[in-house]
Parts: sequence; structure tokens; C-alpha cells
Amino acid sequence: MSGRAALSPRLAMAAGLVPGDRKNIRLADIGTDHAYLPVWLLQNRGADLAHVIAADLRPGPLDRARQTVRAAGLEGAVDFRLCDGLEGLRPGEADVIVIAGMGGETIAHILAYAPWYDWAGITLILQPMSSMPDLRGWLGAHGFAIEREELCREGDTLYTAFLVRAGAMPPLSPGELWAGRNAPDPLRGPWLDLWLARVGRALAGMSQARGEETASRREELERVRADLLEMKKEWETWQR
Repeated sequence: MSGRAALSPRLAMAAGLVPGDRKNIRLADIGTDHAYLPVWLLQNRGADLAHVIAADLRPGPLDRARQTVRAAGLEGAVDFRLCDGLEGLRPGEADVIVIAGMGGETIAHILAYAPWYDWAGITLILQPMSSMPDLRGWLGAHGFAIEREELCREGDTLYTAFLVRAGAMPPLSPGELWAGRNAPDPLRGPWLDLWLARVGRALAGMSQARGEETASRREELERVRADLLEMKKEWETWQR
């Protein structure tokens, strides 16, 4: 990335969730890798940013991030941190935190072990690559509310991103835990199909299994599938 190269659809989706009505944003990109997102934000919304932190667990990705920043002519505009999750940040250093391109369980772990005492006033932008039901469930159980979800397509793959803040989240239905709350988004139909296929494969794999635990899991997945089917019908109604 050099100059003002465009972001990939996945990262552009995350960038679009950075609050557009805010000034003096203190932003931290956790797991920054090449620092494409911080550089794009500095180039396109630099006047809104008061402080930018690019953090990564390993030296290699952080070196790549420095190269990206240098190539963009933004040396001195990014504060680099070599740290595990949010452990290298002090409370109050960031009020918008992006954690993108990680598994949902890893994102939940980072938040669970973050050295913050008060999440009030902090905006989280989370872009999980897997374990989305686990992440949604964890957020709801630990005082976080998903205020908005977005979808995008990159190649043949669909991705989602969450805008999250501290607060009570209304309970999610079985299907919502897997696919998020329903919306008329044109990508919502393919997104629901994706999860219906995954639930179907899981049920097929359990067809010969026996035992009380298996029966309980099968019943849970059947509830998820029924809910997803209802959501698909609702989405189809919106498309007419």
C-alpha cells in the first residue's frame, strides 16, 4: 500500500464504522498487521484523529506496519506498540478500538483480559473471522451491546463487523446468535444461506451419533435452523 490506495472491502467495512460525527478520536488498531486501516484513516480522516496506535503481538507484523506508514509519508503520526491484545495500552489512551481479522474467541479473550476498568465512552469495532455465535454470546453476557452490524463481500467470502459499546444488549434469539439481527441488506440473504448450510452440515454430521449430550446439541441446532429459516422468509418479504 502506498499513496492513497483503497482498502479491501473487509477493512473498508471496519473503517466505515468509525464514528463519523466525532473529532479528536484516539484510535487503536489491535492486530494491525500492515497498518492499512490506520494509514487510510489518517489519509482520509486525519483531521478527526487526535492519536493513533497500531498494536500487534509479533515484531514481524509491526515492522510491516512501520513500512506502510513510512511509505505513506506518515512517520511520526502512528504510535507503535508490541503487545498482546490491549495489554500495551493504558486506560484512557483510546476511545475507538478496532480489533479486526481475528477469531471471535480470540477477540473475546482480548476484551476479557483488557486492563480497562470502565468501558463507558469507548467504541469497539470488531470484525470476527470465526466463532461469531460465541462472540455475540460473550458480549451480551459481559455488559456489551452490539449497536450495528455490517456485511460485505470480498471475492467469494462474506464478512461481518460489529459496532459495540458498553450497555445492556437485548437477548438474542438462537438464529441471531449465529447470524446477527435481521436487516434488509441485500447481502443478508446469502449470509443467512451460509449459516443455514453450516447448521445443516453440523446436523448431518450428528445423524448417527447417540447420547444425551448429542441429543441436546441436536435440539439446539434445530432451534437455530428454524429461526434462521424464519429470518430468511422475513428478509425475502423485505426484498419484494
